[in-house]
Amino acid sequence: MTFISILLALLIEQIKPLRADNPVYTQIQQLAHKIEESFNAGAAKHGRLGWWIVVGLLTVPTALIYWLCMKLNPLAGLLWNVFIVYMTLGFRRYSHYFTSIQLALSAGDDDAARRHLAEWAHIDTTGMDVPEISRLAVERSLIATHRNVFGVFFWFLMPVGPACAVMYRVSEYLARAWSEPEHMRNEAFGEYARKVFYWIDWLPARLTAVAFAIVGNFEDAVYSWRNYADRWKDEAMGIILSAGGGALGVRLGEPEEKALIISDADAEDEAAEIESQPGAEATPRSLQSVVGLVWRALLLWMLMLAILSFAVWL
Repeated sequence: MTFISILLALLIEQIKPLRADNPVYTQIQQLAHKIEESFNAGAAKHGRLGWWIVVGLLTVPTALIYWLCMKLNPLAGLLWNVFIVYMTLGFRRYSHYFTSIQLALSAGDDDAARRHLAEWAHIDTTGMDVPEISRLAVERSLIATHRNVFGVFFWFLMPVGPACAVMYRVSEYLARAWSEPEHMRNEAFGEYARKVFYWIDWLPARLTAVAFAIVGNFEDAVYSWRNYADRWKDEAMGIILSAGGGALGVRLGEPEEKALIISDADAEDEAAEIESQPGAEATPRSLQSVVGLVWRALLLWMLMLAILSFAVWL
């Protein structure tokens, strides 16, 4: 049932992608905002309580409905699974930004590419050159694919899969919503959401990196993962981007500089070490390579899931 649910949800999404501003997501955003306004009194414990309330209000009903559907009819359970996977997956939810950037760069319209990237990433793209636009688009697509597809896949495979998939997506959203906005960056309220999502995403992030390595340049992906992943503040992001960049043969990210550089010689060694990262500078062609990498990784996950489902059925 798991394999069929994911396959049907992917097919439906190809026909009718779910918009990022759909009513369900809007209600979840409003709930998270209301809980933050009501519970944020400046302490981490309030964020912990708020996290459990939001996640509980969304995952418990999901699990109960799944249980009732399975009791009534397995077909009802399948339909509920397909609905939840469709709502939590986002394979094409943000692809229009990526496609627009790709088309703009191919047409030589750098201004349009900067505008689309600014809309997507919510960053200032003024003065960005083509390699930087390409690099940021590649990075954004790899992270979005992991969090909207492969992370959901992993948790949907767990017992009470629909509830686990909802838990993953809600946790990912709360980690961003309670940390990234300007007024929340130094707030203790979002600490618990960030820590919980770190552990929830610990294994899925590594499995995504493994998938990228298998379907891409395995040697460079593993080398970059082992030697460059720890240069990013966000561990999961570092693993995915270093492995993904190695698999594509592209240098990604802006690695953190070492906190202490004792001498000029040390600084030169550090610069040389950064330059030794395998791969070339990102170009518009790199965006097309990302599409191939993501599709191959998706097919790998589906193949493994099909084999697992067949083994269980036997």
